[in-house]
Amino acid sequence: MKNIKPLIYELKEGLIIALQALRANKVRSILTMLGIVIGITSVVTMSTAIRGIDNSFQSGISALGSDVLYIDKWAWFSNEDWWKIRNRKNMTLDEFSQFKQLVQTPIAVAPVINSRQNVKFGDKVVENVFLNGSNADYVKTTNFTFDLGRFYTESESNGSRYVCVLGSEIAKSLFPMGNGLDKTVKIGGVNYRVVGILSEQGSFILGAFNPDNQVFMPMGTIFKHFANEQRNTITFNVRSKDNASIEDTKIEAEGVMRKIRGLKSGEENNFSINQQEGLLDNYNQTVGVIQVAGFFITGLSLFVGAIGIMNIMFVSVKERTREIGVRKALGAKRRTILSQFLLEASIICLLGGLIGLLFAVLLSSLIDRFITTSIQFEAVTLAIMISLITGVVAGLAPAYTAAKLDPVEALRYE
Repeated sequence: MKNIKPLIYELKEGLIIALQALRANKVRSILTMLGIVIGITSVVTMSTAIRGIDNSFQSGISALGSDVLYIDKWAWFSNEDWWKIRNRKNMTLDEFSQFKQLVQTPIAVAPVINSRQNVKFGDKVVENVFLNGSNADYVKTTNFTFDLGRFYTESESNGSRYVCVLGSEIAKSLFPMGNGLDKTVKIGGVNYRVVGILSEQGSFILGAFNPDNQVFMPMGTIFKHFANEQRNTITFNVRSKDNASIEDTKIEAEGVMRKIRGLKSGEENNFSINQQEGLLDNYNQTVGVIQVAGFFITGLSLFVGAIGIMNIMFVSVKERTREIGVRKALGAKRRTILSQFLLEASIICLLGGLIGLLFAVLLSSLIDRFITTSIQFEAVTLAIMISLITGVVAGLAPAYTAAKLDPVEALRYE
C-alpha cells in the first residue's frame, strides 16, 4: 500500500502537467491529433458499414431461401467462356413440366421468366423494373412476408390474370402514402391490379435478386406481352426439404436434367445449378477487398499520426529540457519523467480517438439512411485501445529521451 500511494501521486501529477502542456499548445495538439482522428474514424465507420451490409445481405439471402437451387442456362459465377454458356439451349416450360414430374426430393419447384419494364401509377414512374413471372408455387420457394395483401393464387396464375405483387421499394416509390393495395398500375403500358405488397425483404447488394425492387406476376402475362420461349430462357427454382438435404436435391436435379436433355455419360452439362453459396462467396470476396482497403487506410493514417506525435513530443522534450532538469534536481525519478511524457502522448491519442469516434457516429448516421447500421461496443473498445497503444508507442522514444537526460546538463540548457 505504501508503494502504491507514491505511484498514484506521480501519475496524478504527470497527468496534470500533461494536460497543462496540451492546453498551452492547443493548435499544435489539434494538428497532431489529425492522423489519429482520421484513422479511428476510418476503422469504426468501416466496421459499422460492413456490419450493416452484412445484416442487409443476410436478410436478403434469408428472404430468397438458403435451401433453394436455381437451375438455369446461365451460371451465376463461372470460369467458363461466356460464349460457350451463351450457346446453350434455353430452358423451356416443356422441360420444366418433365422436371416437375420426375423429381421426388424437392418440396416445391417453380418456373421463373424475367423481363424489365417501366412501372407507372399516375405521374409516378419507376424505370427498368425487374419483372418476375412464375406460378403460384413460386412463393413456396421463398421466405417472403407481406406488408399488405397476398401472393397471386393458382387460378390467377393458370388464367394469366392481370394481377401483380410489388416489392417494398417499388411500392414506396409509386405509393408514398402506403395505399397501393387493389390499385391499378401500368407495367409496360398494360394495366395490372396490385393484390399484394411485400414487406422489406432484401439487400441492396443483391441487385436484381433483391425482392424489394421486383414486381411479381403470373408467367402467362409476361409471355403475352414481354417475352417468348424462343428468345427467353426459364429458370427452375427448386426448394429442398431443408439445408441438410440440399446436396441430395442437387444431385437428383442434375440427374433429372441430364435425362431430360438426353446427355450421355461423359458429356458436359448444358445447364447450370446455381445456389446461394456462390452469392455468399462473391460477397465475402467483395467485403474482404473493402476490409483490406479500409485497414490499409487506417494503418496509414495511424502511422502518419504516430510519426507526427513522436516528432511533436521530441519538440516538447527540447522545449522543456530545463523544466525536466529542475524536476530531476528536486528528486524526480526517471520513471516519473517517463510516465509524464507517455501520459501526454496517450492523452493526445485518446482525445484524437474520441473525436474520431464522434465523426464515425455522424458518418454512421448518414450511412444508416441507406443501410441499417449501429455502432458496436467492440468497435468502440477497439478504437480506444488503438488510440492508447498508438500513444504509448509514439511517445516511448521521446519519453525515454526525456527520462535519461542528465539533470546538470538539462539545467544549463537554454
